[in-house]
Amino acid sequence: MKRVVLMGAGHAHALVLQAIRHTPLRNAEILVISPQPRAPYSGMIPGWLAGRYTLDEICIDFEQLCKAAGARWRRGELYALDPDNKRLQLTDGVSIDYDVLSLNVGSTLYPPNPAMVAMRPLQNLIERYQHLLTTWQSSAKNMPNRLTVVGGGPAGFETLLAVRSRLLSLAPSLSLETTLVTQSRKVLPSCAPIARWLAQKALKNATVKVQCATRWADTAPISDDELVLWAAGAQAHTWQRDQNRRGSLDVNEQGFVHVNAQLRSTSHPAIFAAGDCAALTHAVPKAGVYAVRMGAVLAHNLAAECSGKHPTTYSPQENHLTLLNTSNGSTIASRGLLAASGPWAMSWKDRIDREFIRQFEPDLTRT
Repeated sequence: MKRVVLMGAGHAHALVLQAIRHTPLRNAEILVISPQPRAPYSGMIPGWLAGRYTLDEICIDFEQLCKAAGARWRRGELYALDPDNKRLQLTDGVSIDYDVLSLNVGSTLYPPNPAMVAMRPLQNLIERYQHLLTTWQSSAKNMPNRLTVVGGGPAGFETLLAVRSRLLSLAPSLSLETTLVTQSRKVLPSCAPIARWLAQKALKNATVKVQCATRWADTAPISDDELVLWAAGAQAHTWQRDQNRRGSLDVNEQGFVHVNAQLRSTSHPAIFAAGDCAALTHAVPKAGVYAVRMGAVLAHNLAAECSGKHPTTYSPQENHLTLLNTSNGSTIASRGLLAASGPWAMSWKDRIDREFIRQFEPDLTRT
């Protein structure tokens, strides 16, 4: 019997477990390891930051999902990997052997100042933001007068508007100076011109000061009354960046795991990787929509690895639907060169997100 270890509670692994629930892997023992039993869905994080959703509404219960799929869940976080001997070490010192390993550990961020709130990893963000909420709710004197977000991509854009909305909902009379800082020459550089125009309009309506082509080092130090959130691009985890901890696993210059079109490691065939932690030959954005699409391919190929059947390949979508929550009851919907915004788009996004989470609920995953 093969031991298949799913390291990480990412979107792709949630879909792998769903597939295993419907079609169990034969002659395989499934072990899922993640730092927490519940994992937030990244697409709903801005809504949670803004106060639209509770934490329960945006999380996938991996412990229950594992039970439904006939898998075993274990708390743990990857510290080091020995791919040549098919062994991994957790931060608690425990070593685990595997026959097949799948990595879906996401990405992280390394802000230059510990006073900043990093948007990754999500569990750390949740814990720190909940602490901030408690502090803000205890007294209006504890609330910041300045909000700065570093990062001009979708995460930075949504985060700024979400946290601004939450602060003003807690203290409507708060005098809040809001700034978006980005190294890029424009906000949302990967989006279509119409989507960027709608985003700029949303920022203007929220009286946000935008500083493009600006590095954080060029801005003023963090003051006592300022909240700074760091959303400046996904980075690989420490173990991926450290050759002594990743062993001979093939990674790119940033530390992301090199995989082929089958989502299989280019150096170790028994290792698969999906989502932010993976680097395909033709790079795709570090976005949840790609991790979700990888889930079905990963599930098929893990099953094929256990049964000896032929694997399939992952083909990144050329155009995908982008839904940017502006935290004012509206959403910007964009695909290809087309874009529009309005409350209807927010309703659409809400329905899509809730349906994604609902498929993993315990009462729908019983066998």
